[in-house]
Amino acid sequence: MDLNPPGPQETGRVRRNRDADWNAWPVDAYLAENYRRLHPCDIGVIRHHAAVYRRFTPGSLSRTVELGAGPNLYPLMLAGAASRGVDAVEPSAASVRYLRAQLTYGIDDSWRPFYALCRSLDPALPAECAEALHRVRVVRGTADDLVPGTYDLASMNFVAESVTEDFGEFTAVCDAFVRAVRPGGTLIAAFMEQMPSYRIGTGPVWPACPVDEPALRAVFVPRTTGLRITRLAKDRTLPEYGDTGVLLLSATRPDGSP
Repeated sequence: MDLNPPGPQETGRVRRNRDADWNAWPVDAYLAENYRRLHPCDIGVIRHHAAVYRRFTPGSLSRTVELGAGPNLYPLMLAGAASRGVDAVEPSAASVRYLRAQLTYGIDDSWRPFYALCRSLDPALPAECAEALHRVRVVRGTADDLVPGTYDLASMNFVAESVTEDFGEFTAVCDAFVRAVRPGGTLIAAFMEQMPSYRIGTGPVWPACPVDEPALRAVFVPRTTGLRITRLAKDRTLPEYGDTGVLLLSATRPDGSP
C-alpha cells in the first residue's frame, strides 16, 4: 500500500471536495484504523474539548453543531452535558447510516472507554452514554448548508483539511464553520497537521490539504477572537497517514461580527 500517495504538486491536479465520493466513505475500515480503541491523540483531543465544555453550565447551550461528524462519536458525547440539542451535520450516506444506527440501537462496545474518559473529565455528563447522545440529531448536509448565527457552539474534528487539496476551499469550510455560531459563540476544532492526501485501508486516495499552525492562524485570526492553538505530538499508534501531529483550536466569534 502506498502510505504517501501523490499530492497535487506531483499530479498537477488539485482535487476538491466534489471530486471524492463521500457516500462511499469506508466506515468500517476507518473505525478499525482509528477508533476501535483509545489512542493517545484521542485522549488529547478529548481533554482539550472537555475543558471547553466544562466552562458552560449544564444545559446552557441551546443548540450546538458537529460539522462533518463522520462516524466519530466522542465529539457528540462531549456535548452531552452543556448542550440541549446537537446537530451532527454529515454529507456521507455511509456515515449517516452508521450514526443513526448507533443512536437508535446503542453504541458499539468499543466506544464505552471513550465515554468513560469523557465523563471522568466532565462529571456533569449523564451516567449513561445513551442519555448524552439522546439530544443528537443527525443532519445530512455540508458546510454550505449551515445557516450563519444558528449555534451557540460549533465543533469540527479532522474535517476541513481532510476533504480538499485546495487551500481556498479549506478556508471556505473554516469560514462557514466560524459563521455558523452566533456572535460571541464558541469554536473548538482539531486538525491533522501537515497531512497529505491519504488512504484508508487499501481504498482510494482521499483529498487533503496539509496545514500547520501558521496556516490556521492565517485563516482564523481575521475571523475570531481569543484564538488558542495547541499541538499534540504525532501518534505512532495510528496508521501512517503522513501527518506530523494534531493541532487543537479554541476561539470565539467576535461580538458584532457580520
